[in-house]
Amino acid sequence: MPAVGGVPAGGVPGKAYPGNLTPYVTVTCIVAAMGGLIFGYDIGISGGVTSMDPFLKKFFPSVYRKKNEDKSTNQYCQYDSETLTMFTSSLYLAALLSSIVASTVTRKFGRKLSMLFGGVLFCAGAILNGFAKAVWMLIVGRILLGFGIGFANQSVPLYLSEMAPYKYRGALNIGFQLSITIGILVANVLNYFFAKIEGGWGWRLSLGGAMVPALIITVGSLVLPDTPNSMIERGQHDEAKEKLKRIRGVDDVEEEFCDLVAASEASQLVENPWRNLLQRKYRPHLSMAILIPFFQQLTGINVIMFYAPVLFNTIGFGSDASLMSAVITGIVNVGATMVSIYGVDKWGRRFLFLEGGTQMLICQAIVTAAIGAKFGVDGNPGDLPKWYAIVVVLFICIYVAGFAWSWGPLGWLVPSEIFPLEIRSAAQSVNVCVNMIFTFVVAQAFLAMLCHMKFGLFLFFAFFVMVMTVFVYFFLPETKGIPIEEMNRVWKTHWYWSRFVSDDDNPKVEMGKGGRAIKNV
Repeated sequence: MPAVGGVPAGGVPGKAYPGNLTPYVTVTCIVAAMGGLIFGYDIGISGGVTSMDPFLKKFFPSVYRKKNEDKSTNQYCQYDSETLTMFTSSLYLAALLSSIVASTVTRKFGRKLSMLFGGVLFCAGAILNGFAKAVWMLIVGRILLGFGIGFANQSVPLYLSEMAPYKYRGALNIGFQLSITIGILVANVLNYFFAKIEGGWGWRLSLGGAMVPALIITVGSLVLPDTPNSMIERGQHDEAKEKLKRIRGVDDVEEEFCDLVAASEASQLVENPWRNLLQRKYRPHLSMAILIPFFQQLTGINVIMFYAPVLFNTIGFGSDASLMSAVITGIVNVGATMVSIYGVDKWGRRFLFLEGGTQMLICQAIVTAAIGAKFGVDGNPGDLPKWYAIVVVLFICIYVAGFAWSWGPLGWLVPSEIFPLEIRSAAQSVNVCVNMIFTFVVAQAFLAMLCHMKFGLFLFFAFFVMVMTVFVYFFLPETKGIPIEEMNRVWKTHWYWSRFVSDDDNPKVEMGKGGRAIKNV
């Protein structure tokens, strides 16, 4: 039996397609990965503006009063407002709904069109939020932003996985997560400076600034080439073969091209990819499409990234200091993601998952003890020593680093590379939907949970970090160095998933002249 959760020693035997990491494909993947900027910018900006007093005073006066005027309010509960959390979390509900539509657009019209829709919708939401006069304008704007994120998160990871040579797929795909972290960092830096603008209108610049990453993905989607997989799926075989030669940098692409055509022909036999997902042979894929994004959101990372300024303010930092602390965690986030880019194809996905999970678990236990010791249950820390606050920030940064080189990027990479073509768009849509459902739930419930569970909230998330680390150890196979159309091999050699997948499950397709697939009768 193979090692727990892994593959037999020496890896899975199989094909090794020729190909190089060409400048063309590198630039293409960098431009496409910038689709993550809109998601990251929004995550960073929303937490920052909700800690700005002029923004709260205009749109959420009850929160403003609790924060600044009612000194009897428990420190844990000063931001507890259903309207405020609806402002933050409405985006993720919209992203959930749009990802279902995006699945069809991505499959039938290509990955580029989904990116274009994502950029245009996000830009419209940014304009509405920047000029908002009432709460309803804020929430409608957030819904438009959510529609944009749903399309981008559906198409960009798939695009990157399909364009990249399999040896470098991990590093290039993680460019999406790197863009998310850069977006968060830029948003935190802008919040820090915009909060200082006299007249209290800096929040408009923060929200309206989302137009910049939206325009980047919009223009990028117009100049990017489509993936060979997508072109073959739409019957453009000759163009796809020429495109494959260009992105691989070699003329000998016959074997890979034939496998792509065979996979496409097999996918055409599937009448309903959504219903097909429920077949027994796709049990491993569906399980990962649901559980990986579920666990990713229950690491507690969104507690830190959505509400970093709010959280640091709550644990005793002043308003300026809380925004600066969020900038520090943003820098750590970017740096640690670069570690993942370096190591994902070198050390493998499982190693990073397991190391990152262990690191996050230890940090959450220490932060729980530190906050619990000073704040207790009444939320009144008195005067926090400077060294004490530094210790809390230090371990939060170590926690963020653990997430940023494990569950952050790999939560998007692994699902996007394990699905066969016939269910790829539908399964990626499930992945995005589950991600957005639990992002919405966490965002909507967090401030109320912080108010009621106090410092125990960190233990709540620590429990899930422990469960998901055990899950990875036993059930997630290593996918490093496996061509995307050959990924079925990892399930056949896994100690548990092999019972669901067999050679008989593969569609009987063989190659005819010119690389066209012929269905066996």
